[in-house]
Amino acid sequence: MFEFTERLKKLPPYLFKEIDQKKRELEASGVDMIDLGVGDPDLPTPSNIVEEMISAVQDPATHHYPAYSGSVDFKEAVAEWYQQRFSVELDLETEILSLIGAKEGIAHMHLAFINPGDLALVPTPAYPVYAIGTLFADGNPYFMPLLKENGFLPDLSAIPEDIAGKAKMMWLNYPNNPTAAVAEPEFFEAVVSFARTYGILVCHDLSYSEIAFDGYKPPSFLQVEGAKDVGIEFHSLSKSYNMTGWRIGFAVGNKDAVSGLGTVKSNLDSGVFQAVQRAGIEALRVNRESVKEMQGIYAGRRDIVVEGLRTAGLTVDTPQATFYVWIPVPAPYTSATFAAKLLTQAGVVVTPGNGFGEPGEGYVRVALTQDERRLKEATERIRRIGF
Repeated sequence: MFEFTERLKKLPPYLFKEIDQKKRELEASGVDMIDLGVGDPDLPTPSNIVEEMISAVQDPATHHYPAYSGSVDFKEAVAEWYQQRFSVELDLETEILSLIGAKEGIAHMHLAFINPGDLALVPTPAYPVYAIGTLFADGNPYFMPLLKENGFLPDLSAIPEDIAGKAKMMWLNYPNNPTAAVAEPEFFEAVVSFARTYGILVCHDLSYSEIAFDGYKPPSFLQVEGAKDVGIEFHSLSKSYNMTGWRIGFAVGNKDAVSGLGTVKSNLDSGVFQAVQRAGIEALRVNRESVKEMQGIYAGRRDIVVEGLRTAGLTVDTPQATFYVWIPVPAPYTSATFAAKLLTQAGVVVTPGNGFGEPGEGYVRVALTQDERRLKEATERIRRIGF
């Protein structure tokens, strides 16, 4: 009856919608599904965060409109955390903005800095919102392939001069979803130089910084000299503190970038519920030990999956970070046919890599969001298929 806008017509089918449909069909037929598809932590939010939330909800002071940019207390907690974790200093007034989850901020960022027809440099395979946000702003994504031979980092030298000259924005995400790749400061230094040369705003998604193993500590883009002159960084409490449903995150960095995003948000939303901000403060200031415990749990799960899949005949690299494993599919399968085989013959849900972008063809993504018993069962089911 009503026609969608052209921007909606440009959107690809949402990847997980199709997977969910297939899951429901098999579950209805009685298949015991082990879902390693969607990256939603199965671990509970730490109890002290929940208790702080209960207390905050009962306080009438939290029942009013919040400050759209975030409470002073929340921004102080963010600044303290960035200083302690990355040795990065942030100005409370101009360089920190609360978000209703990182996804919201990432999507809205384009409305502040992408005009119709503008180019945004977007990695692929990648979290879909980088490209979708560009389309919502009537911009055009220019895709930067993430290839194994480059360590799943974009090759800046492969971006044509005319494209770089037109680009207004570049999206990065390390530790990376879906490839689980990591980036070192040397790469970020090259990005800063590239951005300065072409006048590009760098937007770095750091949502997985605290899910890392074997002593590895992922860096912040803002640690690099000059990064704050060209970039903004997005973070979320969702993965670090098992708070995906709470919807709280923050953006930090270049004051003009923060201001532009803040202006969009002040016109489109009314800020983060103050009780959730108080719970976020509790997370940032108190829960270092729970983060270490979570890292240990995911490291154990990672080892089970990597060893189990290798035993099943698959080639798998051991990731240093994220709760994902990026798996090359064996010949003669495609991403889709391999995922379908695991789904129908093993009852194991994985995500086809091409759903994150064309260079993801030939891979599937596994999320470590089941307990060790179920992960062992999943890899055993896959082993029984034989590859």
